[in-house]
Amino acid sequence: MSMSEPFIRNFQYNIIRSQADTVLRTLRTVGDPKIVESVRFSAQARVEELFPDVRDSRKTLLEAIADLKTADDFQRYMQELEPHLIEFPHITEKQIQKLFPKNKKLRLPDLAQTDFRYVSYLSWTDLSTNKMFIVYHTGEQFVGVEGRYTATNKKGYCFACNRYEELVLFSAISKKRPAHALPDYYKSVGNYICLNSRDCNKNITDVSSLEAFIGSVLG
Repeated sequence: MSMSEPFIRNFQYNIIRSQADTVLRTLRTVGDPKIVESVRFSAQARVEELFPDVRDSRKTLLEAIADLKTADDFQRYMQELEPHLIEFPHITEKQIQKLFPKNKKLRLPDLAQTDFRYVSYLSWTDLSTNKMFIVYHTGEQFVGVEGRYTATNKKGYCFACNRYEELVLFSAISKKRPAHALPDYYKSVGNYICLNSRDCNKNITDVSSLEAFIGSVLG
């Protein structure tokens, strides 16, 4: 991996931001230098853990989290990481349509207005059909999941980002079938996810729950 090649995924960037936030909050609220030092060390260790193979100037860049002193330092640090963000892989409207072949009148997301640096997964809703769509890249290919969504009109913990947000219940028909299933067999897989996928992508610090859900639908 060359030094100029992006190496930070969106969810990793969110973890770094959360750690930097903790350092800044500790500086503002804690008087004991030993505790501050411990929080700095812990944040640095957590960030290093995310990138065990990163050496050279990128390692130095990441380690600077331990030196943050002001809100300006924090902002500058996060901005310096931005050029190193791995964008969600380029996808066209045609590719999205291919992921949902049965959906002839598929409503598409606004790709032109999407900043793909801050995307772990693409998601959008179609109010006219009460459907929600998720597109994810497994590292090898794009996969698409569609399902019904039901407004909950309340806040709770999203299964994907694990933050307290406005939720919808997303339920999709699983493509997994038992060996001797009857022709009309079907199983619905449901979970509570953020109504606003932009917020969810901003919050997500681990993609394993999302990947497990997609796996349980696609088989």
